[in-house]
Amino acid sequence: MKPAGIVTGMLSEAECISVAETPHATFCAAGSPGRAQFGALKLLEEGARKLISFGIAGALDPARSQGDIVLASHVEDHASHRFPTDTAWRQKLASSYRNIGSVTEGAIVTTDNAVATMRDKATLFHRTKAVAVDMESAGVAEAALENGIPFLAIRVIADTSTFTLPLCALVGLDEDGSTRPVTVLAHLAARPWEFVALLKLAGASKIAMSCLSRIASVGF
Repeated sequence: MKPAGIVTGMLSEAECISVAETPHATFCAAGSPGRAQFGALKLLEEGARKLISFGIAGALDPARSQGDIVLASHVEDHASHRFPTDTAWRQKLASSYRNIGSVTEGAIVTTDNAVATMRDKATLFHRTKAVAVDMESAGVAEAALENGIPFLAIRVIADTSTFTLPLCALVGLDEDGSTRPVTVLAHLAARPWEFVALLKLAGASKIAMSCLSRIASVGF
């Protein structure tokens, strides 16, 4: 079995992979397409023979719900460059993951900054028709394309298209992909009205992380 190089945005996503029996190595990109590409290239240097972008995502398609699995048919970057995924590999995993929950095969768009508001999500959906948005997949896809390596993006929806991310959540990620609770609390103290939204996001993320763990247990 070919070893997989798996790029995540957060350490909590990488921790979900610990149950996987598939040979793998991980790199945490901390929500940056450029860092994701750097990490993917590093994983290839270390012996990875296929690349996966793995983690939670925001829904752009109003039909997608919390916990839905999205397998990218292709990934699009901020400049509208399209990167295809490996069709046979994707379809094989889609069949396996349907025992976990709802599986959608469609486009994922990668942005340099978080798409936080309902309006911004709607605008991006209108422009791209992508199912979901993340901040890593295009970087991983570009590294795979440059090296002729099979690539997949496996994402689980956390925030839906109608949910606006609280600002305090957007500042809570460190460069190594770990959370910064003190920073989150400081912003929350200045914006206490975001507390309810933060709780809702925490609940949605828990659902998505649980699904990621089940995906990893099935394998890649």
